[in-house]
Amino acid sequence: MAAIRSKPAGELALIEQIRRTFTSGKASRHKGVSLGIGDDCAILRPRAGHEIVVTTDFTLENRHFQRSLHPPAAVGHRCLARGLSDLAAMGAKPLAAFLSLALPRQILQTARGRRWIGNFLQGMRALAHQFDTPLAGGDTSESPQDLIFADIILVGTAPRGQSLLRSGAHAGDALYVTGSLGGAQAELSALLKRDRRPRADRSGQHPHLFPQPRLAVGSALLRRHMASAAIDLSDGLSTDLTHLCQSSRLRAEVDAALLPLHPLAARLSSANALTAALNGGEDYELLFAAKPSIRVPSRIADVPITRIGTLFPRNARRPLITLHGSDGSSTELKPGGWEHFAS
Repeated sequence: MAAIRSKPAGELALIEQIRRTFTSGKASRHKGVSLGIGDDCAILRPRAGHEIVVTTDFTLENRHFQRSLHPPAAVGHRCLARGLSDLAAMGAKPLAAFLSLALPRQILQTARGRRWIGNFLQGMRALAHQFDTPLAGGDTSESPQDLIFADIILVGTAPRGQSLLRSGAHAGDALYVTGSLGGAQAELSALLKRDRRPRADRSGQHPHLFPQPRLAVGSALLRRHMASAAIDLSDGLSTDLTHLCQSSRLRAEVDAALLPLHPLAARLSSANALTAALNGGEDYELLFAAKPSIRVPSRIADVPITRIGTLFPRNARRPLITLHGSDGSSTELKPGGWEHFAS
């Protein structure tokens, strides 16, 4: 595996398992990868006129998943989905992925542990196959504790100088979201209450376990010059909209009644449903801005598109984000999503 070093006992077998999992079918013949698993480095071949975009994300046991609660296939799926969603927000197409795994020694020494790893890799491979994303390398190591750590690096391409940025929005632009909100938080809450691993598949009924990156939508937004700015909703709408407003030096007004709720969130009380939609995070939908003169369709790549608000010039007397309630109230919406190292 490119950039994977083989020293500890059991690592050679693990590398071979990863290689076999990801080098079958079209993944082994990807035109963007000149040299993949099996050498000291991978060699990538971006298309002429395109530039490279790169993102990286940790998946940490007991922070992003619990081995006793999350199906291993879902852990592998979500590990890759995080990076693919970042590429979608830039309007980029995936070129290659790099996976680094730190595993406890014990997991390789039991049949149950080896099955967990196999299902983790299969979950990742299924999503990689769906979005034509070859695994081109990575690293393996023994973890210092009895915990699993995964780091995924996604390399993508976009036409030179055309990537969607958080900083490209203008006053007067309309704000839109893809899909629905709050489902990941609602499913996670139910999962924690059950305190047992569910039987789940990759259908759209499991927004927390098997989120769907909006790569086709991001690509269409860039290709049709439809969006002026975009960001993926990984940390929650309230937090990610704050990032977009700060980068574009604008303020936003959002209509709570327009927020598209996932069916799982819609089952909650109205207050909890709103909180899940605004602060839940991990929906991996796209939030984007578009000029008012642009006609944004109600669906792109068969994904629903909903207008939720408008961007305005900064005003020292106005909040960065104002939330308008269905009862006519207007309140400041502060970032309430996920933030590492926060108390």
